[in-house]
Amino acid sequence: MREQHRQIYNITEGIRRNCEANISDAAQARSGDSRPMCPGVFDSWVCWPDTEANTSAVMPCPYFIIGFDPKLNAHRDCLSNGSWFRHPETGNEWSNYTTCINYDDLAFRNSIILINELGYSISLFALLLSLGILFYFKALRCTRITLHMNLFGSFAINCTGWLLFYGIVVPNSNSILNHNPEWCQLLHVVTHYFLLSNYCWMLAEGLYLHTVLVNAFGAEERLVKWLYLLGWAVPLPIIVVYGVMRGLDPDARQRCWMDDTMYNFIMAVPVCFSLVLNFVFLLNIVRVLWSKLRAGPMVGSHSERPSRTLLQAVRATLLLLPLLGLQYLVTPFRPDTGSMWERFHEVVSAFFTSFQGFAVATLFCFCNGEVLAQMRRRMDFVFQRRRANSYTATTVSL
Repeated sequence: MREQHRQIYNITEGIRRNCEANISDAAQARSGDSRPMCPGVFDSWVCWPDTEANTSAVMPCPYFIIGFDPKLNAHRDCLSNGSWFRHPETGNEWSNYTTCINYDDLAFRNSIILINELGYSISLFALLLSLGILFYFKALRCTRITLHMNLFGSFAINCTGWLLFYGIVVPNSNSILNHNPEWCQLLHVVTHYFLLSNYCWMLAEGLYLHTVLVNAFGAEERLVKWLYLLGWAVPLPIIVVYGVMRGLDPDARQRCWMDDTMYNFIMAVPVCFSLVLNFVFLLNIVRVLWSKLRAGPMVGSHSERPSRTLLQAVRATLLLLPLLGLQYLVTPFRPDTGSMWERFHEVVSAFFTSFQGFAVATLFCFCNGEVLAQMRRRMDFVFQRRRANSYTATTVSL
């Protein structure tokens, strides 16, 4: 029997034993009472007490059923003849659990899923298009663009993993989460490996920019090798430790590892560390740029006007913000369940998380001056060749 089924079975068995004892005590207490009553019963989920005819028993919704809100109530109708209401289709005694679903919350959760699906889909398309553009134009190949391509690749695979989760697991959550198949657990681990890789490549980008600006004479080739290890190798031991520790805990490996557990700190600590480092890099980069701007024409090219230098510095600093992922510093701080900020946090977190790939692809490919220049040259070449072919065809026809 699967662990999830075993846990539910143990819970319901405990409820059943207590229910039988309570029903027995209630039967003795009402001995001699001639009023028509529906006898107490356990319906596999809830213990329903003895209930007077023409009334309804009301009990809290079971907390162990996925999709039920335990703050809501279920009810069971007792008819005038002292028998429980039977469902007209099945003919069996029926407890009404339809009221256990918080439809307002369900609609909100569906909207969050829609935001994630839309964001990851747009991000994946933008990232693949960006990778195609950068692969196509050989003239763009340099260390900085290579780092961008690795960052785009990690984001694209991560987006694919989340789209598989929202496309396969979420629509079939009742069956898949209860059975907890191995492939679903593996999908969680692989997706979170590439999520860690996103942060590591963000750190690699920040470290490279910091090194280029602060230590312009460093060995770039050796640095790039270390950055490759940082982007692809560093997340591996982290996700292995996370997977082993969570996989050995029977309570933490349920529901496709969908629920947050205490083991999430294994990933959260390195992520927060990388974000803090990137923030330090950004502050130091701004400091270096500001010192160079204050130095004026003595630094850099004498022909460069200060206003142009200021513009480039401001633009580079603003572009660093999405690249280094500082907005993720806001999303880990989850408000308490039911608080007024919970839904706002959910929307902000879903938007920033799912559209991050689109933002990175847009800022560092579609709005990249070098990329736009190469695309303009290519378009000019195509149009000129078409004009030449048209002119040749016209000349031959004459």
